[in-house]
Amino acid sequence: MRNLETLYQVAGRVATITLNRPDKLNAWTAVMESEVRAAIEEAEKNESVRVIVLTGAGRGFCAGADMSLLSSVAEKGLDAARRAQATQPTGGSREAGRADFRKKYSYFPAVTKPVIAAINGPVVGLGLVIALYCDLRFASDNARFGTAFAQRGLIAEYGMAWMLPRLVGHANALDLLFTARMIDAAEALRMGLVNKIYPQEGFLESVQKFAMELAANVSPRSLRVIKRQVYEAMFETLVESFEVSEQEMLASLQSEDFKEGVAHFIEKRAPAFRGK
Repeated sequence: MRNLETLYQVAGRVATITLNRPDKLNAWTAVMESEVRAAIEEAEKNESVRVIVLTGAGRGFCAGADMSLLSSVAEKGLDAARRAQATQPTGGSREAGRADFRKKYSYFPAVTKPVIAAINGPVVGLGLVIALYCDLRFASDNARFGTAFAQRGLIAEYGMAWMLPRLVGHANALDLLFTARMIDAAEALRMGLVNKIYPQEGFLESVQKFAMELAANVSPRSLRVIKRQVYEAMFETLVESFEVSEQEMLASLQSEDFKEGVAHFIEKRAPAFRGK
C-alpha cells in the first residue's frame, strides 16, 4: 500500500510510523487516520516488530485536526460533525477486547506491543489526544503541548477528559483544558505528561535507541501481558487486579520466556526471548 501522509519503516525490531505533512505541522486528516491505523495493524501482525514509535516529520508532532476539516464541519452543521466523530471498528484480535479500547483513537491501549509517542515539536488538540493514548511519551526539548479545544468553542474530545487526569492529575488536567495554554516540555515532565525529555538534536535516534533496548532486553510476552494488566486495572478493584496477577503469574511460570529469562541470567548472556 502506498501511503500519502505517513511513513512506515522497521529497523532493529522497532516499527517507526511518521506523520508526514511537515508543511502543515502534521495536522491530522482522515487519510492520516486511516494510514496510521493500517500501519499499527501491520506492526501488530509483524512478529519481528516488538515496539512501535509514532512521531512527526519536520518541526512538529501534530498540530491537531486540519483546519479545513473544522471549517467544513462549522459550515455544514450537525451531519458533518457526526461523520467527523464517527467511530470506525478496529480490526484483528482487538475486536475481542474491552469496548473502551475499540473506540476511535482509544484503540492504542489494545495494541499488544508498546507504543511510544516521540513528540518532536508542537502537539495540540487532537494530536495531544493521540499522544495520550500512547503508552509512553518522550519529548524533545523543543516540544510544546496544548489542548486548544476551549479556544475553538469545543470540549475535551475522544475521551481526553478520562485519560488526561489519569496522567497529570485532576487539577492539572482542568488547568490545561480550561486555559488551552501552551506548556513547554519541562512543565509537561513535571506534570507527568511525558516520561522523559531528550535534546532536539538526535531526538528520534535517542527514542529509537530506547525502543531497541526495550525490544532486545525484555520479554515480549511479559510486555504484552503487563500492558493488558495495567489498562484493565483502570476498571478493576484491587481484589480483581490481584486475582488476575495470580493467574497471569502461573501462566508466566510455564512460558518459554520465563525459562529463557532464568537461563540468560545464570549464563550471563544476552537474552533471546521469543515472546512465547
